[in-house]
Amino acid sequence: MSNDRDQRLRASLAQLKQEHRDLDSAIEALEHSLRSDQLQIKRLKKKKLVIKDEIARVEDELVPDIIA
Repeated sequence: MSNDRDQRLRASLAQLKQEHRDLDSAIEALEHSLRSDQLQIKRLKKKKLVIKDEIARVEDELVPDIIA
């Protein structure tokens, strides 16, 4: 059962990382456009931070803390 869970988490992690990269590209494109929308850029950066936190959460689930 744990293997199924790990596979789902890994798939979710890959999707989140791709979404994070896509947002990076979108933000960069908006910042370099002639009519850059600062509000839209701010929203995308906020969404990117939320995704980064979710990536960290999923990674923590995949790699449990080792008690030393």
